[in-house]
Amino acid sequence: MTPPALFPRRYRDLTILDLEAQRSLVIACDSAGAIGPKEADVVRVPGYVLGRFTARVALMEVLAVGAWPVCIVNTLCVEPEPAGAAIREGVADEVRSLGIDPEKALTGSSEKNVPTIQSGIGITVIGLATTAELLIGRLAAGDALALFGRPKVGTEVFLDDPEIADLQTVRLLLDQPGIREIVPAGSRGILAEARDLAALYRLQINWRPGLSELDLHKSAGPATCILAAGERAALEAAGLRAGKPFCLLGTLEKTVPWRWK
Repeated sequence: MTPPALFPRRYRDLTILDLEAQRSLVIACDSAGAIGPKEADVVRVPGYVLGRFTARVALMEVLAVGAWPVCIVNTLCVEPEPAGAAIREGVADEVRSLGIDPEKALTGSSEKNVPTIQSGIGITVIGLATTAELLIGRLAAGDALALFGRPKVGTEVFLDDPEIADLQTVRLLLDQPGIREIVPAGSRGILAEARDLAALYRLQINWRPGLSELDLHKSAGPATCILAAGERAALEAAGLRAGKPFCLLGTLEKTVPWRWK
């Protein structure tokens, strides 16, 4: 059997597989350990909440580049009942929030051989996109950079917090003309994500003065905030509609080559 001539490429935390001239698979994943309801968990939260947030991160990553999730893989390191069932229901509800039927799109496995005393979960999301419509490679010098939501982590994170970004925030940004790239921020923090984004385009960030109230180094946990880049007016329009904390961070500029003087 001859394997198909398909060669994946990496873009940020994503793996992209071009199926043909017009369609691409986009693959993202996320994991969590020692967070959950078990006795050895460091951060104690219900399994349902763990499932919601872990699924949200991977779904956000796929949506953010303009792909639509078609398969969600839920790999649990806990027993099927009761811990596994609670986590799976959280994952299923996060999938349902996009109007996707989890009975058709969600699959997975759990630990059935040994007892577990600590929670662990992995989520992989596979999305399908029209290649030409992927939000990749569109930024240029002069584009603005903004933040939606607030970085939160650990015990600061809860489902009904109006300050954190969610899947609907991503969809709103996708619907706003003039926004050219969307990046969910995670455990590495806002500064690292912003610098990596600028570096992809060989640009640098001219940070707006007065950002001292925002901790750019803090972990954003399960993608509690989102970086978006593009036209300033488009970002501000989305900021008015999103119902989340909004902040212009600065602009992307060309790097100045270093020369001997």
